[in-house]
Amino acid sequence: MRTSVTPSTDPTDYAYTHRLRVRFAETDAMGIVHHSRYLPYLEEARVEYLRSIGHPYHEIHEAGTDLAVLEAFVQYRLPLRFDDLVDVHLRMAQTTRTTFQMAYLLCVDDAAHATAVTVHGAVMNNRPTRLPSWLGELADQSGI
Repeated sequence: MRTSVTPSTDPTDYAYTHRLRVRFAETDAMGIVHHSRYLPYLEEARVEYLRSIGHPYHEIHEAGTDLAVLEAFVQYRLPLRFDDLVDVHLRMAQTTRTTFQMAYLLCVDDAAHATAVTVHGAVMNNRPTRLPSWLGELADQSGI
């Protein structure tokens, strides 16, 4: 297991926030978001974060690198429900030469509903490769 980060439940510990609204199709018969829908929420926030810092994912891919998800961990604290406005907070959490971790906090009205960590590996031609230099710089800027 590569996940080594404990996500904070304090929104001020995160560098970026993406807001989304829970759709009806993402809920089960009890009106609660199905556990499988959390990973797409994390992906949506991660992709928007990369775009916001000037590195949209399609440009990373076109440069020959992919950022594969190697592991994902979600701790469910309170259920998300249809029509909730969810703030997905995220930050770069840790890097190595070829991998990085991101920490997430999912909140509704500042109440922590879930925390998560994803581990990503840089891949080129289906083989591990070094992270783009700007990813390492992000980790340096966040004090990791």
